[in-house]
Parts: sequence; structure tokens; C-alpha cells
Amino acid sequence: MTISNDDLVDVHAPASTYYTTGDNSSTGTRLRTLTGRYSRSHADNSSRRRRASNDDKSKANRFLIDVKETQRILVEQEDTDGDFQITVNDLGPKSFAVGTADSGGYRTIEIRGTYMLSNLLQELALADDYGRKHIVLDEARLNENPVDRLSRMIRHNFWDGLTRRIDGQGLEIICNDPKNRQADHNPRIYIPFSEDEVFEYYSQVAATRPHLNLEVERLPENITPSILALAMEKTVLNGQETLQGVPFVVPGGRFNEMYGWDSYFESLGLLIDERVDLAKGMVDNFVYEIKHYGKILNANRSYYLSRSQPPFLTDMALKVYAKLPSSTADENKLWLSQVLQAAIKEYTTVWTAQPRLDPKTMLSRFRPEGLGIPPETESSHFDHIIQPYATAAEMSLQDYMTGYNDGTLKEPALDEYFLHDRAVRESGHDTTYRYEKRCANLATIDLNSLLYKYETDIADALQDILDDNLVDFQGVAQHASDWAERARQRRERIDQYLWNEEAGLYYDYDTVIEEQSTYDTVTAYWAMWAKCASHEQAERLTAELHRFEAQGGLVSVGLSFGWAPHQIMTWQAFENYDKVDVARRLAYRWLYTITKSFVDFNGVVPEKYDVVSLTHKVQVEYGNVGTDFKYVPREGFGWMNASYQLGLNLVNTQMRRALGTCTHPDLFFEKALKRQDVDESQVRRRQSSVAAAKAITQNGFSITAMTTFGGESSPFGGSGGFGGGLGGSSAFKTFTSPEADWSPNGSVSGVDSPLEASENED
Repeated sequence: MTISNDDLVDVHAPASTYYTTGDNSSTGTRLRTLTGRYSRSHADNSSRRRRASNDDKSKANRFLIDVKETQRILVEQEDTDGDFQITVNDLGPKSFAVGTADSGGYRTIEIRGTYMLSNLLQELALADDYGRKHIVLDEARLNENPVDRLSRMIRHNFWDGLTRRIDGQGLEIICNDPKNRQADHNPRIYIPFSEDEVFEYYSQVAATRPHLNLEVERLPENITPSILALAMEKTVLNGQETLQGVPFVVPGGRFNEMYGWDSYFESLGLLIDERVDLAKGMVDNFVYEIKHYGKILNANRSYYLSRSQPPFLTDMALKVYAKLPSSTADENKLWLSQVLQAAIKEYTTVWTAQPRLDPKTMLSRFRPEGLGIPPETESSHFDHIIQPYATAAEMSLQDYMTGYNDGTLKEPALDEYFLHDRAVRESGHDTTYRYEKRCANLATIDLNSLLYKYETDIADALQDILDDNLVDFQGVAQHASDWAERARQRRERIDQYLWNEEAGLYYDYDTVIEEQSTYDTVTAYWAMWAKCASHEQAERLTAELHRFEAQGGLVSVGLSFGWAPHQIMTWQAFENYDKVDVARRLAYRWLYTITKSFVDFNGVVPEKYDVVSLTHKVQVEYGNVGTDFKYVPREGFGWMNASYQLGLNLVNTQMRRALGTCTHPDLFFEKALKRQDVDESQVRRRQSSVAAAKAITQNGFSITAMTTFGGESSPFGGSGGFGGGLGGSSAFKTFTSPEADWSPNGSVSGVDSPLEASENED
């Protein structure tokens, strides 16, 4: 194999480029593997360069690797828990030798540490994706700054991994529904009654792809669990005009449909990464749902037809509109007009109509229609709720559930229970006691803030973009002044019913017992996101931030979980009131949590984190989506991906450098506050220990906890300022245990420093 500088490509290029060009463009080169503890490869005699006794020290290291054999030995040695990942939980030596390219594979260099070894495992999997048997791998891909690496993976890999279409090809992926608790699992797609061309298209798909066992039906009165058609567009394939689905992004894992509020946050990340067409397609799919299904759905499965999710369409559309090319200004305005018509229909027929509208307060609630047990839950999920009723009726649990679901058995108490359960699912906040057995009765601060934003968005768009020229879905002229008045009235009602002057927070209002719930929720800051709070209220809310701020971000609703949407909304909330320093602090905490898990756990980007204990090892019923993958993460999780890209767009350069060295948030902000001469009593300190490391590692030793990175200066010293800096050097400075060896050549990392735990001092 001839290795020339002419063949070099960007060492951080996407895998689709890196493994198909330059030295990695050919699959034909044969390498001989030397057996032994480590993988050592060199080229055969026909193409091998003369073996050098020493590599050129002035050049960055490059490795000559047999992909499959190296992967086999690496997994055998380092993946001691058998999960096809290399993490801090594994008990291998955390040291692996690979042959250098300049020596033809004869001279070897040790790759050390969880982070670099897991990156090696990932790169081997990516190379295999592109059919590479042997590769020349730049060391810079292994010791890449983790912030840059994760952002690059999101931009070039994860979004594509999460993209779906509802069409013949897309159904190959999306038909299977692990959430369907019904006995009949044959895939079925429902087509809106008026969509004749779409019905004909899917009938042809069913005929030409018999292995799908696809049943194509018009949307009937009685619904069984099925996928629902989304927007389609005409295209030319093999010289013939056909239809294809408008693409969208799914959350990931078991969530393989287009979800309501997930899609909004995903679109924000897509816009940061200049994926404007994909974000626009998601808006188009929402418009299609409103037109044909009456609302933006919880997700596009038939069992979600009675439920919506938190409404974000106007802000989503305006952000996409701002990114559309100026050369198509007239088309852009027409598109925005059509989206706002759909939003007005949703606003009028869903959120400001009964049963969701409370007639007394004139505030809105999550209160979906429907009866029975939510079909997307595990079969045993509600056994403890239903069993007493089955026992009282002297029936088996299964018989009682069947009778209750088909309406043969009537039980008002269960109807009430499942009304609130469906409302929780419509709210999107399905991991909180805040809504327990009362969600459908609550006029919530989050929902009413979102509707206030709808009202101001429509008013502003009419005035600033559409010249007050828009008719609604019924042909009625719309005026900015009318929508501004709706917003004014809603703000008054929010202040009357939801603001608590004594606590300095917004609370939900129970419309049945007619009192505030007084359950602290971080969604109080959504009023600032919507610019519904006065500046005085914003100051009070800022003073109460300590109720929710943990070392790894914001707790979602009084628990230890952190969810991406709450972080994103609160960052924007503080930006809206010129409190960028607060927004950046919160963003840094969250980004640190993501980055640390990414480094320690083979690139994982899961659905949620424990922001108190700084771990993704959370105990939830369906597991933490996004953690189950082999060798390399391919999707992350939709709104987590978005939050990372948005957060990086918010923090300053010093913060980004500190993230790259995995500088703990409390340490970073303690130093920053001291430099600003802030009274130390204002710094909320948390005591660090090795307890969390022992809790999440198999062997209980704190030495296998976390790999950290550094440049030539310490995190807070020298000319690098806060967080130091990589300074163009690939060297790693690592806090290590006595058992960990530091390699002085600067080419590899040592392994592990104690993972910091915390105690909340609130």
C-alpha cells in the first residue's frame, strides 16, 4: 500500500468522505496480520514501502489497520462486559497497540484510555460500513476534542440516522411498532379519505412489496393501531413520475414516528446545522396532520388520533421562514400563509375549544378525547390499577381489560384515571408526579405560555411579513390587532390564575377545585420564553432558579431527570430578558453532562440524564433510549442532538474550551466568580466524591471513571484563560491513578480520573 501526502484528506471529514477517498478509497490492498496480543499489520511485498526504523517525529501519527481483525482483537480484549462498547465499566487494560503507517505496520504505538479506544472501535465500525478491509487511520480521529467530535457526528451522522419518510421505501423501516400491544401486528396504513392519489400509491406499494404484509385502508370510523400517512411530494424515479414521502426526523430508539413537540426541538438543531429543507418538511408534515387529522398528533399512529402535544408550530414555522432563500420571497410568504392558516385552525378547534378550554378561566388544558387503556403501553403497565376492579367483578385481569377496552364494561373511576393518563401523554411530561391523577384539570403554565406565543407570533407575522393580509381556514380575514388583543387577555389571565407573587413562580391552576397546584416546575420559565412575563416577574423567576439548577443542568420537574426541551426553553427564556450569562451557565452545565457521558460511554447520547448525579444510568420503565447500539452510535436522540448544537451556539469560546477538557461545571464557575470578585457565599458549592464512580462501575474502583483532556495549560491557568485550550496540540493531560501509565510522547492518553459525585445543598 503506497501512502503519499497527495492522498491525504481532512482528518475530521465525515466517514462518507474519509473512508472513500485518498488512502482509504481502495478495498483491494492485502495486509498480513501478525498474531499476538495486539493487532500488527503491514503491506505485502508487492506494494509495501521500505520499512523505516523510526517514524518521522515531525508528522502526526497514522495507523495501518486491518479492520475486521483489529476489531475482533480489540473487542475481545477491552469489551469485558460484552455490550459491544468500550466504556469506563469495562475492566480491560485500556491499552492497545496498532502499527504505524510510515513503518508499514511494523512499529507499534499504544492507544490508551477509554475515550481513544472507544473512538477506535467506532472508526473501525464506520470503515466497515464503507466496505473497507484495511485503512490508514489518522490518530487525530482518535484524540479529537470530544466537543468537536460529537458536534460533527450529530451534523453528519445522527440526523441522517433519524430521518424517515412515509412512503414505500420508508415503510420498510417504520412499519414495525414495538409499542403496539394489540394481537394483530400486521402493518396497516390509514389514508385520509380525500387522498385518492395517495391511496392508489400505497395500494401499489402493497402489491409490489408483498413481504411487508401491508394493509392499506381509508381512514375509518373505528380505528385499530396503524401508521398514518403523512405529506407526500411528486418526484421522478427511473424516468417515471411518482410520489415520495416528505422527510422528517424521529426521536430515536422505540420512537419511530414523527412526534409532536420532539419535532420542534429537532428542527431547531436542524436549522443550526443548515438542514433547512428537512426542518421545512417537518412543518409541512404538521400542516398535513392538521388538515387531515384535525391536530398535530402526539405521533402519526392511529392510536394517537385523539391526542395532540405541546403546540410549537408558529415559532417553528417562523424560524424556518427566516432561513428560506430570499430569491423565493413570494413563494416563502405563500408557504408561511398556508402554515399560519393551519396553526389558526389548530388554535381554534383544538386548544381554544372544549374540552381543552376551561370556560371559567378561559385558559387551556391538556384534555384529550377518547376512552380505554392507551395501546402504546406495555401489556402489564396498568395491571396494578385495573386488578382491584377485576377482582371486585370476579373476572380475570385480561377479561376485565378486554371488556373495559371494548366498552362492554363501564367504570367511571377508570375513565377518570385514564383521562388524566392520556392528558399526561398529551402534555409530553410523562415522567412527573406533577400531573398525577389531575392533569386534565390543570390549566398549565407551559401550555398557556405556548398559546400566548401563538397569539403574538400570528400578530407579528401579520403585521411585519404579510401586510395584515391573511384569511383563516374558513375564509375569515385575520388582523394583527385581534391577535394582539387575544395575547393581552391571555397574559392577564395567566397573571390572575397562574402567577404566585409570594413564591415568585408560575404554578398550574386546577380548574376543578379552583386553586393553584403549587408544584414547582421548571416550565414556569416558559413564560419568559414566550415573553409573557414582565421584567419584574423575570427578576423574581431568576431569583428562584436555585430550585431547579443542579450541577449538570436543570431538573425537569422537581426530580433528578434532565430533559433537553426544558434546557433549551430556559436558555432562550433568559436570553429574551438580557440574561445571557445565566443562559450560558445553564447551557455549560448541560453540555458538560452530555460531553462527559459521550467520553466515558462510547459516544452515547441518550434520551435523558440524571443531572444531579451526572449520569445517563437512569432507572426508567422503558430504559434510557439511545444507549443500545453496537460499536458506534448512529442516531443519538433527537432533541438531545439539537440541545448540544444549540448549546454550543450559545456558550463562549472559553466555555467551549473548558468543555473540551471536561472541566466540571462547579469548578469552572467557582473560578469564574472568584475572578469577578463575587462574594463566595453566592457560589452554591457541592461536595465531590468518588461515590458516583463506584456506583456505576462494575468493579467499584474509582480509577476507571473518567478520561479528561487538556492542552498545554491547566484548565484555569496560563494564557488559555478559562478552560485552557488545546492550543493546536494533540497532547492529553490526564489525572490518573497509580495504576495508570502516562505516555510522555504525547500521542496517547492515560486512563482515568475519579468521576465526581454530588450532594445537593438546596
